[in-house]
Amino acid sequence: MNSGRPETMENLPALYTIFQGEVAMVTDYGAFIKIPGCRKQGLVHRTHMSSCRVDKPSEIVDVGDKVWVKLIGREMKNDRIKVSLSMKVVNQGTGKDLDPNNVIIEQEERRRRSFQDYTGQKITLEAVLNTTCKKCGCKGHFAKDCFMQPGGTKYSLIPDEEEEKEEAKSAEFEKPDPTRNSSRKRKKRGFPDDAVVKNPPANAGDTGSSPGLGRSHMPWSN
Repeated sequence: MNSGRPETMENLPALYTIFQGEVAMVTDYGAFIKIPGCRKQGLVHRTHMSSCRVDKPSEIVDVGDKVWVKLIGREMKNDRIKVSLSMKVVNQGTGKDLDPNNVIIEQEERRRRSFQDYTGQKITLEAVLNTTCKKCGCKGHFAKDCFMQPGGTKYSLIPDEEEEKEEAKSAEFEKPDPTRNSSRKRKKRGFPDDAVVKNPPANAGDTGSSPGLGRSHMPWSN
């Protein structure tokens, strides 16, 4: 029962102290552990129960179990003390500290703080500009927004699959036809494809030519 007076940390173990406590209550997000020597309880969040992923804390501990824990956090909030405990950094069989330099705890704390810092920020999506930069020659931004340094690496947008297909079709359509060019050359020379030379000139010394070709035939005289 709360007497209305703010809680103090006098009877709490020191930070990073290892002790064995009894499970008082199990919830969906963790388990509350009784702290010896005081009436305060500490929370072992499900992310601190095991090095493996824990979805259901009730599958790890049950009310009345004795577990080894390490005190990893003490925080005063609204005149109440919030105590954080960890099971995964302590050997549950012997009570040995598996993280004596608190490296794992500090890494997780930095990860948690960085995650909280970004949760309040809004994410804005900007449309891709249909323009070409005059500075670097890449598409998607103006020259005033270009961050490329002289002689540096150029960055451009990756084309979509539909754009690549359209470019391939246009390149195939514009490909020259060699048969078409050869027919054009023949026409330039003045010889159509179906040209036939008619009535070739007769040989001047040939007297046996057919009538109408070359010399005209004269009757023999006696």
